[in-house]
Amino acid sequence: MARVVIVGGGPGGYEAALVAAQIGADVTLVDSDGLGGSAVLTDCVPSKAFISVGEILQVFRDSGQLGVRSEGRIPASIELGINLTDVNSRILGLAAAQSRDIAARLAGEGVQVVRGIGRLDGPDAVVALVDGRDLRLEADLILVATGASPRRLPQAEPDGERILTWEQIYDLRELPDHLVVVGSGVTGAEFASAFNAVGCEVTLVSSRDRVLPGEDADAAAVLEEVFAQRGVAVIPRARAISARRSADGVEVGLADGRTVVGTHCLMAVGSVPNTTRIGLEDAGVALDERGFIAVDRVSRTSRRGIYAAGDCTGVNMLASVAAMQGRIAMWHALGDAVAPLDLDTVSGNVFTDPEIATVGVSQADVDAGRIRAETVIQPLATNARAKMGELRHGFVKLFCRPSTRIVVGGVVVAPRASELIHPVSVAVANKLTVDQLAGAFTVYPSLSGSVAEAARRLHATGPQSPPQR
Repeated sequence: MARVVIVGGGPGGYEAALVAAQIGADVTLVDSDGLGGSAVLTDCVPSKAFISVGEILQVFRDSGQLGVRSEGRIPASIELGINLTDVNSRILGLAAAQSRDIAARLAGEGVQVVRGIGRLDGPDAVVALVDGRDLRLEADLILVATGASPRRLPQAEPDGERILTWEQIYDLRELPDHLVVVGSGVTGAEFASAFNAVGCEVTLVSSRDRVLPGEDADAAAVLEEVFAQRGVAVIPRARAISARRSADGVEVGLADGRTVVGTHCLMAVGSVPNTTRIGLEDAGVALDERGFIAVDRVSRTSRRGIYAAGDCTGVNMLASVAAMQGRIAMWHALGDAVAPLDLDTVSGNVFTDPEIATVGVSQADVDAGRIRAETVIQPLATNARAKMGELRHGFVKLFCRPSTRIVVGGVVVAPRASELIHPVSVAVANKLTVDQLAGAFTVYPSLSGSVAEAARRLHATGPQSPPQR
C-alpha cells in the first residue's frame, strides 16, 4: 500500500486525498489553516456569499423598472441596507460548515488528517509541527498544495481595520463609507462591484488603462459602463505605491503624486505562493523566478515522487484547476488512467454584476494572430428573457475555426454567466461544431437561447464566410 502524504488542505490537497484513498493508498493530509483552504474559508466561498447579498439588493433597486411597487412607493425609494455583522457572521458560518463537510468526507474515505504545519524533510518524508512537537511522516509519494497568500506592498501593510486584504474583509463590523480598492484584476473588480451594490461609495484604482486587463476587452467595457452608471469611480493608469492611516480614514498614494482619500482601503494586488521555509529547495524541488513550484501537465515537480497542485504552482489560479491538478497527480503517481491537464478547456468566471465567464480561446489570441478563428457577438438585449428582466448589459461571444467550424472558445457577460458558460465549455471540450451547438434545443424564452443564436450566426454556407463582430 502506497504511503501518500499531502501538505495542504485546500482543493488541490483534499481532492487529491480523496482520489488516492479511492485507489487504495494510505493517505495522510497535513493541514494548518482548516480544510478547504483559502478557497473555502477566506476566498471563494466567503466572497461569493458576500457578492450574493449585493445581488439581492441590486435586484430590489432595479425592480421599479418592472413596475413593482411597495406600499405605493417604488422600491428604489425605500432605504435598503445590510447589517454587516450579521452578514459576515453568516458568511463565516457557511465557510465553516463547508469545511466540516470536507472533513467528514475525508474521514469517511479513511484519510488521516493531521492538524499542523507541514514541511518536507527530504524527498520521502514530511514533518508536521503539531502542538510544539515534530511528527515525522514517511512517504512514498508527496503532494505539496500549500496555496498562496495576498500580496502586500511594503508601504501599504494591512492592519485589519482600515487597510485590508481580501481575507480580512469579514472582520469588519460596519460598512465602509468610502472604500478605495487598489487593483483592478478579478478580485478588485469583484469587491468593487459587491461593495457598491451594498451601498458603499467605491473608488477603484487601476494601474492599467482599463478594468480587468487580463479579461476580454469587450466584456471589460460592459463592466466599466455598468460601474459608471452605478457610481463606481475608476482611476485608470494609476499605480498605488502606499496606503496609510489618517485621522479618520486612509490615504492611498499614487506614483504620479496624487492621493486618493477614503475611509477604508482594500489591497487586491495579486498573490504570492506559500513556498518559503517548507523544505522545497532541500528536497530538490525547483521553483520559478516568482517562487512558484514548477510542474508539468501531470503535476510532477523536478523531484521524483514529489508532486504539487494549486495556487502554489501558479498554474491558472482557480479552485477548479487546483482540484484537477490534485486528482491528476494521484492518478498519475498511483498508476491509474490519466489525461494531462488541458488549460484550453478551463472555464473561469468573474463574479461582478454582470458576471463575466470565459472558456478556451480569447479575443486577444485571435487579435494577436496566435490562432485563426471567426467571431460573433450576440447582444443579450435582443433576448426575450433578458427583456423581461430589463437586462440591458451583456452578450454571448463565440469563436470557431474557419474551416471545421469547431467551437474553440467563448465569452458570456450576463447574470449567472457562470452557469451559461457550461454549454460552451462542453462544446470546447468535446470539439463540437457551431452547428452541433446550435442544433441542441434550448428553452424559450431563456438566456441560454442566446448561446444557440450566436452559434447559428456562425453557420457557414460556403468556404468564404467572413468574421462577424
